[in-house]
Amino acid sequence: MHRSLVPAIAVLLCLPLSAFAHKVWLLPSQTVLSGAEPLVTVDAAVSNDLFYFNHFPLSLTNLTVTAPDGTKVEAENQATLRYRSVFDVPLKQEGTYRIAVINQGLFGNWEENGERRRWRGTPETFAKEVPADATNLQVSESVGRVETFVTNGAPTEKVFETTGKGIELVPVTHPNDLYVGEEAKFRLLVDGKPKAGLTVEIVRGGTRYRDKQEEMHLTTNAQGEITVEWKEPGMYWLETTDQDNNTTIPQAKNRRLSYVATLEVLPQ
Repeated sequence: MHRSLVPAIAVLLCLPLSAFAHKVWLLPSQTVLSGAEPLVTVDAAVSNDLFYFNHFPLSLTNLTVTAPDGTKVEAENQATLRYRSVFDVPLKQEGTYRIAVINQGLFGNWEENGERRRWRGTPETFAKEVPADATNLQVSESVGRVETFVTNGAPTEKVFETTGKGIELVPVTHPNDLYVGEEAKFRLLVDGKPKAGLTVEIVRGGTRYRDKQEEMHLTTNAQGEITVEWKEPGMYWLETTDQDNNTTIPQAKNRRLSYVATLEVLPQ
């Protein structure tokens, strides 16, 4: 990756996604397939339009691919280009795979010798790298998940087991079983518990070629659930954010949470 892109990407990942027009996403070449040796290619980017790579590549440092049996799969042919990252996922098992980039970190700044210092790291490195007597120290925490789902053959459920960290999606309707004219239901958790009142934005791809975003805005109910009716086929971007003060270190006063999923809706 070009060195000048790293700070910008770090900033994009730590801010709530609703704070700017850029959208972070993973885009698989297809989401439902079968065959002797199935494989998907995935684009990863931060862009102005869905799903066109025209701004920054998404870092693959924290890429995790989970196989249907819960084991980890190594993504092949990883490359980071000027506007996108790309990789292949071999689907040797039958069932549903979870492909995710998960970022968790701390972001701090303070004054030292009359100058403002900036730092990015983890709770483990905080004490080693940030002075204990830092002046005007400000620390925030970020937990973000960007993911998509791909199924080889019949859909399975094991990959939807949650970690209890940040915002996570638990499908009531399988994400690889979405069709025009049908309703889908998803449950959103924060730290493993259903979260009411989350605002969820859903946008169909191809925004470059229409005058309006045509976004849907939904709010999770008391069970943390939303219900979506799909009116057109295509690839869709689902996003939600939240903020709280449930940080991993006392010096961090707030925590920013973000979640993004790419879903494919098929025609009947």
